[in-house]
Amino acid sequence: MKKLVLSLSMVALFLGSCSSDNEEITTQPIPTGTISGDITTAKTYPLGNYTIQGTVKIKNGGSLTIDAGSTITATLADGTADALLVENGGKLFLNGTAALPIVFTEASKTAGSWGGIIMFGDAPIVGANGVTTATSEDGNNLPYGGANTTHNGGSLKYVRVEYAGKKLTDNTSELNGFSFYSVGSGTVLENLVAYKGADDGFEFYGGTVSAKNLVSYGNFDDSFDWQDGWRGQENTNWYAYQVGTGNYGMEIEAKSVNNAFGPKVTNITLTRGTGTVTEGGSSAAEYDAIQFKKEGNGEFSNVLISGYTTAGSTAVRIQDAATNTNQVSGGKIKLSNVKINDGTSQFAGVGTAFTVTFPVGNYSLSTTTTGAALTSGSWSIIDGLDLLKK
Repeated sequence: MKKLVLSLSMVALFLGSCSSDNEEITTQPIPTGTISGDITTAKTYPLGNYTIQGTVKIKNGGSLTIDAGSTITATLADGTADALLVENGGKLFLNGTAALPIVFTEASKTAGSWGGIIMFGDAPIVGANGVTTATSEDGNNLPYGGANTTHNGGSLKYVRVEYAGKKLTDNTSELNGFSFYSVGSGTVLENLVAYKGADDGFEFYGGTVSAKNLVSYGNFDDSFDWQDGWRGQENTNWYAYQVGTGNYGMEIEAKSVNNAFGPKVTNITLTRGTGTVTEGGSSAAEYDAIQFKKEGNGEFSNVLISGYTTAGSTAVRIQDAATNTNQVSGGKIKLSNVKINDGTSQFAGVGTAFTVTFPVGNYSLSTTTTGAALTSGSWSIIDGLDLLKK
């Protein structure tokens, strides 16, 4: 009994000591501050709430790391052209998690408020007339293109960009949610969300990079768009939901160059919400799920299409005779295991100048297609709305 009393006394003494120590523990405030200017060295921002001011440029040799769970807010009202731009040779590390995504947003929640994330590399492109370098169309007028297929611009995982698509000072150059100029295969792009921007959700300008687990929700122009001979080979799980205003689910072109290659994308869901209209009402024909034009091509499998029911719309549109001859008849466009809901027609051309006929084996339907396979989490939930449940 004496031993038990002694043991209990020691426990009480220990707990009392811990209680005293705990009173001295304080919660550290979440860091805040402004991200601005050029980044020329390695710079890291810990988990916090930050403001982005102006076009932040990560220069050649510089790097920017922002920790998981951080929020970076642009402000339309300050009059600056806010954007995060990675120049060729710079690196961006945004490695969030499903529970702690890295969120770029805008204070007023207005589409077109800022420029989103823009990355440049020196991977190959094939531009108009077969050029291997070009100047960006985003208003920054930066060169892109090269021969570095494995260019590495960093790592973007579980990153959400909201309310991008700003027009720059020329009032015509629109920026997307994510813009990738000749980005190479060494760059990691996974679990990215482009939400309610005023232009495209994702656009690729040439390059060899691949992207996995993409969500394009409520963007005014196209959900996914590419040109300049983009050739990513390991793309999978692309999900698009167009609501309110939206044009094509995917707009595919190659600057009128008949390339011997094209991208590959597996597991695609393209959905158009009821009542969605085309951008500005001026492009009445831009309501198809997938459009191929200017020699665009590629291989696409496990494709689920719903809601593209506007009179005259189709699941797959071939926009011009050259694309039909060289890409469709030439066997460079392949769509397999396509499931079309809502009675939308399978494919069509424009007018009566040519007839679209896919070679045997290059277009197939399936009743069991599932489309994109994505897992919900904080990364896909905005203001209580789970984007993947639409």
